[in-house]
Amino acid sequence: MVAPGVAGGSPPSRWPSEEELDIVRKKVVEISGRDTTEVRVVACPYRICPLGAHIDHQGGIVTAMTINYGVLLGFVPSDDAEVVLQSGQFKGVIRFRVDDLQKPIENPENIDWESYARGAVYALQNSGYDLRKGIIGYISGVKGLDSSGLSSSAAVGIAYLLALENVNDLALSPVDNIQLDKCIENKYLGLENGILDPSAILLSRHGYLTFMDCKTALPSYVYFSELSKSQQSQGQLPFKILLAFSGLQHNLPKKRGYNTRVFECKEAACALLCALGCEDASSILRNVEPGVYESQKCILEENLARRAEHYFSEMKRVVKGRDAWARGNLQEFGQLVSASGRSSIVNYECGSKEMIELHEILLKAPGVLGARFSGAGFRGCCLAIVDRDQAEEAAAHVRAEYEKAQPEVVNKIPMDRRVLVCEPGDSARVILPLSHHS
Repeated sequence: MVAPGVAGGSPPSRWPSEEELDIVRKKVVEISGRDTTEVRVVACPYRICPLGAHIDHQGGIVTAMTINYGVLLGFVPSDDAEVVLQSGQFKGVIRFRVDDLQKPIENPENIDWESYARGAVYALQNSGYDLRKGIIGYISGVKGLDSSGLSSSAAVGIAYLLALENVNDLALSPVDNIQLDKCIENKYLGLENGILDPSAILLSRHGYLTFMDCKTALPSYVYFSELSKSQQSQGQLPFKILLAFSGLQHNLPKKRGYNTRVFECKEAACALLCALGCEDASSILRNVEPGVYESQKCILEENLARRAEHYFSEMKRVVKGRDAWARGNLQEFGQLVSASGRSSIVNYECGSKEMIELHEILLKAPGVLGARFSGAGFRGCCLAIVDRDQAEEAAAHVRAEYEKAQPEVVNKIPMDRRVLVCEPGDSARVILPLSHHS
């Protein structure tokens, strides 16, 4: 049973399975000594962004959906303010108290798996919420997907937020938690992330494409027009999502390229606004009218010009993508996804030799309608929208071709995690203890 109000009225998702939930519940029982019927579980899915790459931090409009893989955090309330955590991916035990004052991390090199739990406490404290109870918990992601460009860090942060809110009887909306996760990333961890990741995880609905205006923080939903809503609730979508992993570990804090690109976008916005005498305006590209960009872009130096071109062309693709999705035109939608991928490489200049090679292999796979990098794009994985009936054939093609191209890198990826065929998922939610089930 899903906690009332948490899932936002979405249809039941096939993830997590009862087997996955049972594994997490048993781990919490081992750690806490409590009964299985007391264990609550936060299910936080990973997300993809088909269109709207690298524009959320500029107030752009982005698209998102979750997939049927993610983070599970099993927990019970502590008897006091102590937090005790173990992980399925990392060794050791975390212990601290929710009434200890948390301070932002000064050096990004010091970020580890404990940081996100402390960051959640920091965000709640910083927003004035009273935390009296901690949690005893066990968190587990999907091995190989926890650093791959699927927004696993946001999923982890949100999982801790929802668990802490649950045991402290805090009724916060998804919009509240989007801002709290942004506080974890921006203020506690020192990353220049926008709101795309937490918005996707907290607001997505199974079978729908979520459109998020990152300036107004307002979401909207579009369903695929070839389907009735009753079909969507049964998961009968004409496409699947292919995730192909590069074997290069993605570690955002250590990759200076991400923050550098964000600052370059802001520099471009500042230059364009200053040319109009609007120096008081917030320096993000969303505050620059497209017509102004077209008339003034000649003043931008080469790097800034490329970042701005990516932003404005990507905004156009999002608008066209919304229309294509609403009309049920997957072919056109896929072409826009691929165009987004090309712009990310040429104009935003992210990616690596391996990532670009993987992207090109995906584009040639049977049934693939469109492909681009997932996440920041420097490392991690690529995503593709693929015809449902050809998904397995496409996956086999990508596995074989990438192994030929990068045999040494491929060997670092577990065999069953090299290419995944995924379904769209649902939003993050708290699954109540077994004792609450009817």
